[in-house]
Amino acid sequence: MATRRSAEEPAFVLHRYDWSESSLILEVFSRREGRIALVAKGVKRPTSQFRPVLLPLQPLLLGWGGDAEVRTLKSAQWRGGHVMPTGEALLSGSYLNELLMRLLARDDPHPGLFDHYEMAVQLLAERGDAQQLVLRAFELLLLREVGFLSDLGQEGSSLAALDPQANYLLVPESGLRLAQPEEAHSLTGAQWLALQRAMRSDDVFIATLRACAPALPALRTQLRTLLHYHCGVRVFKTRQLMLDVQAMRRLPELDALPNPPL
Repeated sequence: MATRRSAEEPAFVLHRYDWSESSLILEVFSRREGRIALVAKGVKRPTSQFRPVLLPLQPLLLGWGGDAEVRTLKSAQWRGGHVMPTGEALLSGSYLNELLMRLLARDDPHPGLFDHYEMAVQLLAERGDAQQLVLRAFELLLLREVGFLSDLGQEGSSLAALDPQANYLLVPESGLRLAQPEEAHSLTGAQWLALQRAMRSDDVFIATLRACAPALPALRTQLRTLLHYHCGVRVFKTRQLMLDVQAMRRLPELDALPNPPL
C-alpha cells in the first residue's frame, strides 16, 4: 500500500499532547481530511523550526505522511491572515476547539465547517466585542453540520409550520416545540425562521451571526442544553475555566470586567 501524503494543507491545531520528552501528538482540523492526529517529532527541542508555529488558533499549512491512525508531521508554516486571539477571545477560541474535539470523528472531512471555523477564529482575533455572536453562530452551524440540529422551520413532533408569533423551545432529539407560558429562554417562531433562512444563505456565517443578535441570551441557553446532551458532559472544560474567572471577578479590582461570552 502506498504511503498517503498531504502537503500544504490548510489546517488548525486543536489540541496538543506530550508524546515523549521531545515530541508531541497534535489533534489537527484540516480542510480536506477533517480531524486527524499527527506526531510532531522533536518539536519540543529549542532548535525545532516547528516549535513557534504549532500553536492552537493559528492558520497553518501542514504536510504529513503515513498510513497509521497517527501520521507523521513533515512540514508546518504559518498561513498568514490573522494572529492568534488573545485574552478572553483566546478562551472563546479554545471553547470552539473543545466542541470540534468532542463532536467530530477523525478522518471525516467537513470543508464547509472548516471555513466557518476559520471565519470564527478570525473574528475572535479582530473583534473582541463580538464574541457572543461568533460563538452562537458557530454552535448553530456546527450542530447543523454534524446532523444534530433539527429543521428550524417546523415543529419537531407534528412537522407543522411555525407560528411567527408563538414561542418555541429547541429540545434534544425532538426539535422545536411550543413553549409553555412559564418556560423562559424561548424564541419566537419569527426568530427561529430567521435563523433557518440565514443558515441557507450564500454568506452563511455572517448572515447567521446577524440573525443571532436579537436572540442572544435565550439562544445561548438552548444551544448549551443541546451541546451538553450530544457531547455527554455537564460542563465544558473551557466553560468551567470561565466560571473560575467569573469567581475572581468578585474581587473589587476585577468588578469592571465585561460579562463572559460562554
